Amino acid sequence: MKLYTKTGDDGSTGLFGNQRVPKCDARVAAYGDVDETNAAIGAVLATCDDDQTADILRRIQSDLFVLGGQLATPEGQPPATTMKGEHVSQLEHWIDEACRENPPLRNFVLPGGTASAASLHLARTVCRRAERTVVALARQQMVDACTIVYLNRLSDLLFALARRANHRAGVADIPWIAPPR
Repeated sequence: MKLYTKTGDDGSTGLFGNQRVPKCDARVAAYGDVDETNAAIGAVLATCDDDQTADILRRIQSDLFVLGGQLATPEGQPPATTMKGEHVSQLEHWIDEACRENPPLRNFVLPGGTASAASLHLARTVCRRAERTVVALARQQMVDACTIVYLNRLSDLLFALARRANHRAGVADIPWIAPPR
């Protein structure tokens, strides 16, 4: 089977169930941004030397495939798989674990520190964009509420993991300092 099909040469793409939509469709944008979040997490994994964090991120990548599949399913059709409350609960558990290890948060934190932390911050911002795109889709079409909650928690987790990566490396958070007025 060839990688290219030429069916998208007219600017359309197929959702599950063979429905064709424009590539600029809100649903396509939503699952595209979720896919980009997954790729950003893959980039974190390429340099991650923390097995605990790597295991978490690999599980999240699988979850994001499920979430993308939900978004690639046209409104009114049941998706093959769905995100559930336990997926969100798992993220919350990981957030709590990371936060227990991190020093208390006293300021806004600038993205950076170690390469791993900076990559996690970048993945967090990509995830926030995916969340905004999914929320925009939800204003037009039905979107499972768990999808939005999952992305919201995921960005929180990526922030907590970025702080933990710096903490474990002995690198302090970079506090944001308000400019003088």
